[in-house]
Amino acid sequence: MLSPLREHLRDTFWFAPVTSMVAVFALWTGATTLDETIVGVLRDDGAYEEISELIGIADDAKTIVTTIASAMMTFIGVVFSISLVALQMASGQFSPRVVRIFIRSRITKAAFSVFLATFLLSLLVLTSYESETDPRDVTSVPLVQSLLTLLLVGVSLLLFVAYVNTTLRLMRVGHVVERITAEALAVLAKQPEYGGEAGELGEPTALLVHRGRAGVVRDVNVAWLVRGARRHGVVLRLLPRIGDFVVPGTRILAVHGGQVPPRMAAAVSVGVERTFHQDLGFGLRQLADITLRALSPAVNDPTTAVQCLDRIVQILAVLANRPLGAVLHRDRKGEVRLVQDVPGWTDLVDLGFTEIRGCAADSPQVSRRMLAGLDDLLSLAPKDRREPLVRHRTLLVRRVERTVPEAADVTFALEADRQGIG
Repeated sequence: MLSPLREHLRDTFWFAPVTSMVAVFALWTGATTLDETIVGVLRDDGAYEEISELIGIADDAKTIVTTIASAMMTFIGVVFSISLVALQMASGQFSPRVVRIFIRSRITKAAFSVFLATFLLSLLVLTSYESETDPRDVTSVPLVQSLLTLLLVGVSLLLFVAYVNTTLRLMRVGHVVERITAEALAVLAKQPEYGGEAGELGEPTALLVHRGRAGVVRDVNVAWLVRGARRHGVVLRLLPRIGDFVVPGTRILAVHGGQVPPRMAAAVSVGVERTFHQDLGFGLRQLADITLRALSPAVNDPTTAVQCLDRIVQILAVLANRPLGAVLHRDRKGEVRLVQDVPGWTDLVDLGFTEIRGCAADSPQVSRRMLAGLDDLLSLAPKDRREPLVRHRTLLVRRVERTVPEAADVTFALEADRQGIG
C-alpha cells in the first residue's frame, strides 16, 4: 500500500489552488519569453508595420483583460458564497460529514484552481503592457499572454457549468449515498486480502507510544513500517484500529522480536476526523448517521432511510464472503512484517444495523426494507456468518411487535419488501 500523502492532500482544499497559481507564474514566464521572441524576430527582419499591428491588437485585448481582472474576483466570491449555502443545506439535511465529499471533489478543486489562475494571470498580463508605442523601441507585445488569458476564461466557463452540476448533485441524497458507497467499496478494493494467521507472536519486546496531539487514527504508512520492520528483523502490530481515538501516551505499535527506533510511531497518522483512505467501517458509519437523521422526529424522512439501507446492504453483501480479520502485510520475501486489525463481520453488521433498528419500529417502510435486506444477506452469507444477521432480525421483529399496538399493522410492518412500501 502506498504512502498516505496523496490521500492527505486530497483531504485539503488549499493544495490544488496553490499549485495552479505557481503553475500560472511558470506559464506567464514562458508566454512572456515567447512574446519577446516574436517581437525580436520581427524587429530583426525590419517588419515594423507588423509590430505596429500587434501593438494595436494587444491594445484592444488589454480592455478585455482589464475587464477579466476586475470581474474574476467578484465571480469567485459569488461562487464561493453559493457553495457555502449549498454545503450548509447538505450538512443539515444529511450529515456534517458530507462536507468532505465537497472538499475531495476534483471538479470543485479544478474549478477554484482555474478561477484563481485566470485572475492571477490577468493581473500578470496587465503588468506586461508597455507605455512605449514606437515599434522600434517596444521589446514585448503581450499578445500570447492575452490569448492565454482568454483561453483560461473559456475553460473557467466550462468548469463553472460542471461545478454547478456537481454542487447540485451534492444536495441530492441519492448521489450522496452513492458517493459514500463508492468510496467505501474503493477502500475494500485496496485492502490487502486476509493472509491467514500471523502465528504466535508472543509478548512484545517493545511498545511505541503516540507522542503527537490527541485525535483519530486516520491511516498508517504501511510501506514505511514494512520496510522498517524488515530492516530491523521484527514484526510490528498496530494496536489501535483505524478510526480509534488516541491521546498522547497511547500505545500504538507493539514490536515483536527486537527493537525499532521510536520515530517509527510517526507512521501512524492522527487527525481531527476519520477518512476513507484505510477506514473499512467509515462508509457504514456515514450511512447510518444519515439514516438516523432521516428517521429523527425533526426530519421524518423514511424514504431517505430506505435509500441508505439499500447501500448498507450493498456494502455488507460485498463483504459477506470476504475473509476478514487481522490483515498481514508482508515484505518482498513474503515474511509478515505488520499485523493490522480490521473490523470483523459481526462488527460491521452491528455498525450497519444496530442504531437503525432502534428507530425502524416507528416506520413500517424502514422495518420492511430492513427485513428484506437481512433476508438477502442471510441468503448470501456463509453459515458461520449468519448469527449476527439472525440476531438483528429477531430483535427487530420483537421491537415491532412490542411497539406497534394493532396486529394488522404488525403483520404489515414485518413483511419484507425491498422498496419498503413499494
